[in-house]
Amino acid sequence: MIKLGKAIVKLRIPILIISFLLLIPTGIGYLNTRINYDILSYLPGDIETMKGQDILLEEFGTGAFSVCVVQGMEEKQITILENELKDVDHVKDVLWYGAIADISVPMEVLPTEIGEALKDAETGSQLMIVTFDTSMSADETLNAIKEIRGLTQKQCLLSGMSAVVSDIKIICESEVPIYVAIAGGLSALVLAITMDSFLIPVIFLLSIGMAIIYNLGSNFIAGEISFITQALAAVLQLAVTMDYSIFLWHSYQENQERYPGDKKRAMSHAISQTITSVVGSSITTIAGFLAMCFMTFTLGMDLGVVMAKGVVFGVIGCVTILPSMILVMDKAIEKTRHKALLPNFELGKFVTKHFWVFIIVFLVVIGPAFYGQNHTQVYYDLMGTLPEDLESVQAGMSLEDTFEMGATHVILADANMSAKDAYNMEKELQDVKGVKLALGLDAVVGPAIPKELVPQHIKDVLNNGKYQMIYVMSEYKTGTDEVNEQCDAIRKIIKGYDESIMLIGEAPCTQDLITITDQDFKTVSAVSIILIFLIIAIVLKSISLPVILVSVIEFAIFINMGIPHYTGTVLPFIASIVIGTIQLGATVDYAILMTNRYKRERSKGAGKREAIEISLNTSLPSVMVSALSFFAATFGVGVYSSIDMISSLCVLLARGAIISLFVVVFILPAMFVVFDKLILHTSIGFKPEKQTNN
Repeated sequence: MIKLGKAIVKLRIPILIISFLLLIPTGIGYLNTRINYDILSYLPGDIETMKGQDILLEEFGTGAFSVCVVQGMEEKQITILENELKDVDHVKDVLWYGAIADISVPMEVLPTEIGEALKDAETGSQLMIVTFDTSMSADETLNAIKEIRGLTQKQCLLSGMSAVVSDIKIICESEVPIYVAIAGGLSALVLAITMDSFLIPVIFLLSIGMAIIYNLGSNFIAGEISFITQALAAVLQLAVTMDYSIFLWHSYQENQERYPGDKKRAMSHAISQTITSVVGSSITTIAGFLAMCFMTFTLGMDLGVVMAKGVVFGVIGCVTILPSMILVMDKAIEKTRHKALLPNFELGKFVTKHFWVFIIVFLVVIGPAFYGQNHTQVYYDLMGTLPEDLESVQAGMSLEDTFEMGATHVILADANMSAKDAYNMEKELQDVKGVKLALGLDAVVGPAIPKELVPQHIKDVLNNGKYQMIYVMSEYKTGTDEVNEQCDAIRKIIKGYDESIMLIGEAPCTQDLITITDQDFKTVSAVSIILIFLIIAIVLKSISLPVILVSVIEFAIFINMGIPHYTGTVLPFIASIVIGTIQLGATVDYAILMTNRYKRERSKGAGKREAIEISLNTSLPSVMVSALSFFAATFGVGVYSSIDMISSLCVLLARGAIISLFVVVFILPAMFVVFDKLILHTSIGFKPEKQTNN
């Protein structure tokens, strides 16, 4: 490795030139990577709800629909609006009471429940179902939503997943650059306080920033990434790879003392030592992210692959770009030197002397923490936690308050189903608890009216000759227990008529999401623990240490994820899946760093307590700086973000870093005291060459 270190030092100028030139293609790649704002699109394609969505798009040419609340407009104005909406690119059709009533039959023949459901007599508000010929989160659909909103000045409020996705896009486009600025600024502040130069944090951020651009630019190969990945990737990469820069800097300073006056030689050795240490450390972080690829819900793979790449780019940048920058800017760094403001904590003797207190704390807290984690409530309704001033949220509130409606389901049935069966099925659906209206062709005309009298565009919306479509308006909100029970009741009815009939829509998809992600949580947790267990076993050459280190960090995770249960906080569903594996992969490095020093001291002949004290005292500054920079990078974003899914994830990660810090500082050394003999007899390289009295 020393030869590689010398080569990097020698080629520092070409390395910097190439690294800056690489920003051009990767920057272009980043700007041209599509962002997917639809979480439900990451459900597996082989489930019934997703197959139904494909059929809807292929057979009806309808990939999405939105329920529009029309306020303060007379029917003549609504008719004009209907025609304007139909002229919007990718709007397929518009269905509302006026269009349904415009058939050559007496008005009194139409079912009264249709009028009652689609018109509010008190306020005069009406509902429109606007269908699109592109998919739910397609750019064309989102552009159509934007154009529709521009037609009516909030007299036409669009609800539904496409409208929600459109609003999320607007928020992300304005907030994501600020996330990066907040994370970078707060990290720089922490580093300026804890490091011995005001310039070195800027160099760290510049080096890591370049690695982030390389990572995000390479996503162009995949075609698109999720908005969650886009929002978190830069912040997480900054947080988890900052350790590597800190380690290189500390190693460089140590080697300057070994080779005074020869900074190039000192940096060569620092690079060599960093590669050896950081590669082993980064593998656990990479494993934690890759564990998410085992999720059936492919958002995990999206985030996991991008973050694993980010760690790899971070390591490469740390041992090539960063040392080149430090050597080139050496004079400026020396001019900005200052005394580190972080006090020197000597906690080794205190912790080893009172180790039994921390063991008792571990035993007392682990039960309630584990219980809290398993009973923390999660939500699946994306709209419910968005800012209330968003148009999609206002539309949802108007639907709920004025029309007592929440979710809208779609049933796909065979077009050749008899009119009698179709009519009876729709009547049964109407009787399901919480169903406001079942709107299909047979419900519209009833069994007494010939379908030939129905205008063609109405038939095209509800029946294409191969499939017929029934809209089911529900009183319940997506993601609730009530709507899930309703979906089960609807499936029981429709499957009784024909097993091939499908129930699709946001609520059924979300119900599938609940089932799938519940299993994914167990899978990801198991895979991440097994992978990291094996890596620690190989790196530390021990059977017992993987159990101790993983148990300690899992204890920190239990506390972090258990707190919301006791505070009554409801978390986004994705948090319960990914936080554990990210916290384990990113913060187990703290424990490995301390363990390596404990191993070194023990093998040199130091006694049990002496080795533990030295390992804690020498590792604490690095662990503390790393944890504080992780906290700073994520906490600020958590406080600022108006998207609760992103905010909650960042707050949990920030809190997790601090909890892991305390657990590694106080619980891990106590474990070493208790299990020292077991560690010595089940690990290679720990037994002291010369036995000493403890």
